Parts: sequence; structure tokens; C-alpha cells
Amino acid sequence: MKWPSATSITREGRDTLWLLAVLTLSILPHLPRLPLWSSISTAVAILVRARMAWRDDPLPPRSVLLICLAIGMGLTVWTFHTLFGREAGVTLVCLLAGLKTLELRARRDAFVVTSLGFFLILTQFLYSQSLLIALLMIVVLMGMLTSLVLAQRPLGRPSVWSAMKIAWRCVLMGIPVMLALYVLFPRLGPLWNVPADAGPRTGLSDRIKLGHVSELAQDDSVAMRVKFIDIPPVTSNLYFRGPVLDLFDGRNWMAKPRNPALISADEVYPPRPAGQVTRYQITIEPSKVSTVPLLDGTLLASPTSPQSELQIARDGLNWTASQALVDRVQIDAQAWMQIEHGPKEGSPLLQDWLQLPPGYNPRTIAWSMALRQRPELANADPRGLSNAVLQYIRQQNYRYTMTPGDAYLDADGHPERNLIDLFWLDRRAGFCEHYATAYVVIMRAMGVPSRVITGYQGAEINPVDGWFVVRNSDAHAWAEFWQPGEGWVRVDPTAAVAPERIDRPRQAFRRNNLLPGALSGIDAALWGRLRNYMDASNNRWNLWVLQYSRHRQMQLLKDWGFSSPSATDLIRLCGIVIACTSLLGVGWLWWTRPQTPRTPWRRPLMKVHRALISIGLPPPDSSPAPAPAMSWAERMAHIDAIGKLQPIRDAIVDALTQLDALRYAPQSGHTGEIRRQRNALVQTIQQQAQQWRAIKRRDRAN
Repeated sequence: MKWPSATSITREGRDTLWLLAVLTLSILPHLPRLPLWSSISTAVAILVRARMAWRDDPLPPRSVLLICLAIGMGLTVWTFHTLFGREAGVTLVCLLAGLKTLELRARRDAFVVTSLGFFLILTQFLYSQSLLIALLMIVVLMGMLTSLVLAQRPLGRPSVWSAMKIAWRCVLMGIPVMLALYVLFPRLGPLWNVPADAGPRTGLSDRIKLGHVSELAQDDSVAMRVKFIDIPPVTSNLYFRGPVLDLFDGRNWMAKPRNPALISADEVYPPRPAGQVTRYQITIEPSKVSTVPLLDGTLLASPTSPQSELQIARDGLNWTASQALVDRVQIDAQAWMQIEHGPKEGSPLLQDWLQLPPGYNPRTIAWSMALRQRPELANADPRGLSNAVLQYIRQQNYRYTMTPGDAYLDADGHPERNLIDLFWLDRRAGFCEHYATAYVVIMRAMGVPSRVITGYQGAEINPVDGWFVVRNSDAHAWAEFWQPGEGWVRVDPTAAVAPERIDRPRQAFRRNNLLPGALSGIDAALWGRLRNYMDASNNRWNLWVLQYSRHRQMQLLKDWGFSSPSATDLIRLCGIVIACTSLLGVGWLWWTRPQTPRTPWRRPLMKVHRALISIGLPPPDSSPAPAPAMSWAERMAHIDAIGKLQPIRDAIVDALTQLDALRYAPQSGHTGEIRRQRNALVQTIQQQAQQWRAIKRRDRAN
């Protein structure tokens, strides 16, 4: 079968192929997030439409598209159990865009597909606002605008390059307004929210639910960035403290609700600063929790912008915000690396960290009691008991894994009740949450107050800009136990089974898994450098562009002389900018308006036109204003004039005839002489027209 050459493709086929290519580029970043069936269906639809455009084949009947749409919606409900939410919505939009191309036959359809492409551009920023995505979406935007220009030029075969130049010109004209609105338009909270889809992934959480995750996906997206003003701590001390989980009901670990009417243990026994002070600046990405994960031992912290509406408060060593961190926030902080906190002597307040749910995990509790009754541990303090538990982990066949196995079920297929028993005594494989929670249960069973701490551990330094990057894959869980004479002591049971998870720099820890599968042959060092440069660029993009907040707007207005700026001032400035820009645009349009070439005869003939109109003579129908003098002469000669009007008519006709002859006569004389004759004839016509009007007025008066 012979395929047509590129030059033989129709104009509609070429424009359709261009639009399909741009639409594909807008969908590509979504492919890792789409279900396999959606990716294949969308790709097949676009490829089939491209084949039709190349060969100028007829489009499929609409009934086929309706059947495909129904199947797609059914698969979406089957995959996500809903048609709403971010993942389900994006899946449907991609599928609808692919199906819509199969009925792309008119300009209206092209506008609909282009609108879907613009919407797909917006959906990219629901997942990532990185600089790379922004640059890619600019390319897609220019492609979509080029398609719009092509759709608005239906005649001929304009080149894609000419349409692209028009699109660029439009974008360049809009850049000043865009920048002005970016700087001055009031920063508001989100007017709508897209429901986020849940899934077991690494990241900060204020709750641990045991036995519901068989495989934890590594999320390497950035959670926060840290810049140390002083010497950075060693990797093993990079613990960023998150929620403290005190209560255990047998399956769930959660924080104890705070009662404002009661005094907490951390308020009764405030932290005691000790050791080296570390100053740092941290930029935290948006999250779903109000806990602010700061370096363990942080006592002083405040948002970088003093006028920030976000308020953070400290309870012991834990920092919480006045609301969930839905926006990127930057904080200046100071931490004491050898800080002490908690009571030094026994206190009734410690009883809350000894509680265990009755009837759960009897084998682990019995194992703990047996360990406690060993002769060598008869007089051991909590630190000695902790070391014994950690030594047991090192000596036995425990493994650190992100795939601990299928959901925990008992022999009858029901959810396992004693999850700690199953992990600690049977499977002996899990990730940090398993080890931290089992450790706390064992310590509480031996009478030692203890609790689970969640947060982040470790960071990788970016040599390009010197910032430390903490990723969601660095989310971690560890424990604290109470030691008489000291207070709370941090202990990390995961370090006993996987010390490389804690002690090694993150670059070394990730190097083996940097590139998966077929890409593993690429130079990991080169890929790492590219990633560092991109991450540094994203950091600058975040600080200079995405982090431009309402408070920075207010500070900018203060720098411009506003004593107490408000949102009203911003709206006024936006209105002034838009009005001035509109006036400039109108002026530019007037200046560049199409103009007919003006000759030296246009102005004199306009005087003739106005003079003859004033006596009631209608202009010649076939001639645009100003009409030629001979046309006026023919019109004037057919007017019935009696009495005193007849010589005036003859004089006007004679002057018009001479004026026309002067205009089209060979220009052999002096230009100045011709101009004087022309002006004299025009003046004669005006005088005669004035006399005509005077006679008409006297006649009406009589």
C-alpha cells in the first residue's frame, strides 16, 4: 500500500497532525500516572487519527465513539471506584482528548481539542510545579496557540512557521500584563481543591496503621530543602522531628489528643539546651499535616517572612502550625544537637507511655518478660534493656525491606489481631515502622516509658548550591525511651538491622537504585550531576517564583511608599495597570491601522464634497468619498435650477470641469502654479455653494 508524500497531504491533514503532536506532548508527562489501559487507549486513538489525517481517510461513525466512551468510563470506575478525584479525573480527560480527535473534522472540533489541551496543561501542575514541567508546558502552550492561529486562517495553505510567529507575537504582547498581574494580583487561597487519591507511599504521616501495606512505594519527590548556616551535622544526626505517636490500640499508632486545660509533660519539664547550636533555613513543601518537621532539638523557629499569616508553636520539641501546610513555607531555625528533654526523675505523667492494649500481642509481651528476667539484665536500667533489644535484632535473622509481604491474615483468612507477634517472632522482615513500633511495645512491656516518633532521617547535599535535599523517601520512624537522670533518649531500631539506612550519605545510599532497568547502563555520576543541576534550578524557581506570596506583595508595596498596604491597594494598582495597558493597546492599534494612501488631491476634493453636500446635493452613488470632480459635475448638471440659481449652477459645473481637467492633465507646469489654480477653483465652488444656500434661505423666508 502506497503512502502519500508529505507534500501531497491536505491542508486539514497537516494541521491535524500538528495538533495531534502537540496534544501527545501534553499527555506524555501523565503516562507514568495513568492506568495501562488508559495509556494504550489514548495512544491508539491518536495514532488512528494520525493515520486518517495522513491518508485522508473518513472518520469512524459516532456510535463507535460512544461505545468507546462508555467502556472508558466503566474502566475508570473499575480502576478508581469513582469518576471523581485527581487520578480519575485526569484519566478521563486524557481519554476524552484522544477520543475527541476521532471526530476532528471542523474548526469547532479543533477548538474543542485545543481547549482540552489547555486543560491538560493545567493538570500537570496538580502533580508538579517544577521548572522542567513549566518549560515543557510553555512549549505545549506555543504549539496549542499555533493550532488556534491555523484554525483561524481557513483560506490557502499558510505555513506552520508563519502561524507560530503570530502566536509568539501575541504571547510577547501579553507578557507585560502577565508580569504585572503576577506581581500585583492579590494572592488568594485556592478557590477549589482536587481530592487527593490515597496510596501507600513514603512520606510524613501523623498515624501508623499496621498490617495494611504489603509494599511501600518509594516517593523520591522533594519534601523539604535545608541550608545550614553553620557546620552541617553528620548524617546520623539528621533527624527531622515530626508527629509523636503515644497511643496504641493494637493496630493503630496515633498522637495523644492535646487538652488545653491540662498541662502536658513537656510543659512541666521544658527542654534543656545543650551542645553545639546549629542555625539553618528550611523550605518545606506542601503536605497534609500541620506538624512542622524541624531538626530534632530545635527550640527557636519562625517563618522567614515576619508578616506571615502562618503561625508555628512549640510543644516540647515538636512544632505545629496553625493550619495544615498547604503552601510552601520557609522557616529560620536554631537547634541544639545534644538537647535534653523530659523529666529526669520518675513522674506520674510518664504512665501514659507505658500503656498497652490488653489482649494484644501476648507472645511478644511474654518474650519481653523473659528478656527482662535474664540474670544479666536483673539490675539493668532502661538503656541496658534497650541495648539488649538492639543486640537481639543484630544477632537474629531480621531484614530491612520495603516489601514486607501480603496483608497480615491469620490461618482462617481474617485480619491478624497480633501484628507485632507476627512481625517480631515470625516474619522478621519490615521497614522502619515495624521496627520502631515493635521496639516500643517491647520496652513498654518491660516497664520502660517509650513512644514512637515519625519524621525524616537523612538528607543528600546538592553540591551545586549547597542545599540539603530531604525527599519523601527519607520518611522514617524511630523511638524514644525514658532514662532516669537524663529524660527522653532517642533510639533508632532500624539502625540495628540496616545501619546504611542511617549512617551513610544519601548519595551513596541511592546510587545503586538511581537508574532502574534498561537505564542502569547510563553513567550514574553523569545522571547524578544532571539531577543536581535540575534540583538547584528548581530550588531557585521555588524561592523566586513559586514562593512569591501575599506577604512579599505587601513588602513590595511598602518599598513603593505605601504605609499600610492592603489587598485594596493591590486591586487598585492592577486596575491602573490594566487600564494603562488597554489605552496603550488601543493607541498601538490606531497607529498601526490600515490606511489608504493619501494624495495631494484628497483634501481639496473633501472641501468640494462638504460644500456640495451643504446645498442638499446627494453624493454620487458609485464613488467613495471624496468623489471625483467630474462625477459631481454630472450630478450638478442634472439639477433643475431656475432664476438666480441657474448661473450659480453653471459656474459650479464649469469649476468642477476645470478642476477635473487640471487633476488629470499632464503635469508639465510648475507644481506651485498648479496648486494655486486648484485652490482657486475649490474656493470658487465654495463661494458659489454659499450663495446657493443664501438664495435658498431667502426663498424659504418669503
